[in-house]
Amino acid sequence: VSTPVHPQTSLFSPNLLFPPEQRMVLVACGPFTPSDGVAFEPLSDLLDVVARDRPDVCILFGPFLDAKHEQVESCQLLSSFSDVFRLCLRTIIEGTRSAGSQLVLVPSLRDVSHDFVYPQPPFSFPDLPKEDRARVLLVPEPCTLDID
Repeated sequence: VSTPVHPQTSLFSPNLLFPPEQRMVLVACGPFTPSDGVAFEPLSDLLDVVARDRPDVCILFGPFLDAKHEQVESCQLLSSFSDVFRLCLRTIIEGTRSAGSQLVLVPSLRDVSHDFVYPQPPFSFPDLPKEDRARVLLVPEPCTLDID
């Protein structure tokens, strides 16, 4: 019997002298747009919750821009898929900055601007601001995430 090996990532460095602290983890899954538009209102509502509750870790699963969305399937977007996706990521990163949450972004096979392969590589986001690099984690799917 073989066991699949998944990349493992640790968010908080383990401290063997003290027991782990209690952590608040918020998990949400896309799509983050309503079915009749790509204005990301549900994402905006989620970012309000993050700002209010200030979780230690916020794990967001795609799709961030859903390949099955009506406007995506019919090519009615006013910008390219990658531009809309980058805007979505920028909105998430900036919208969680004040909460100070560790942010984990997990791709979906339905993300229109990402590789349609499994396992999926992490998102590539070279425009990630330097100030956010320590708190934003782009992981593959599947992955193992170790929190404390």
